[in-house]
Amino acid sequence: MADQQEKTDRIVVGVDGSESSKLALRWAARQAELTKGVVEAVTAWNIPHLYGARAWLPPSSSDEAALEGQARRELTQAVEEILGPSPHSVEVRVEARYGTAAGVLIDASRDAAVLVVGSRGLGGFSGLLLGSVAQHCVQHAACPVLVVRGGEE
Repeated sequence: MADQQEKTDRIVVGVDGSESSKLALRWAARQAELTKGVVEAVTAWNIPHLYGARAWLPPSSSDEAALEGQARRELTQAVEEILGPSPHSVEVRVEARYGTAAGVLIDASRDAAVLVVGSRGLGGFSGLLLGSVAQHCVQHAACPVLVVRGGEE
């Protein structure tokens, strides 16, 4: 056992810019400080669907790069807003991944200590207590999931 490398806890947190995802990021950073872990802030980007178009052509690679770049910028801005431009007490990695939010987070949950998500994201119905992404993550993640509730309206 002495030959095994010390494993650092990886705390994955889904960030979409919603208030509950910002609270989730804040919780993840505090937990990482306590456990000497690493925060992996993850957002998903996808190619928008064009409804009503007679012919659909896949986007060019430059369109994909622009969409990914925008997602990464928005994620970086959210992290800086919540934790500051260079958090000293915890290592934070930002990742913008292609796919649906639930699929990306479930994939990122592999080998993570915990997956942290907000109770509700930016879309859907505001009256729901638990959004569809959080619900899907709770049911399918490869690690424990913590759902952080946002402020009550």
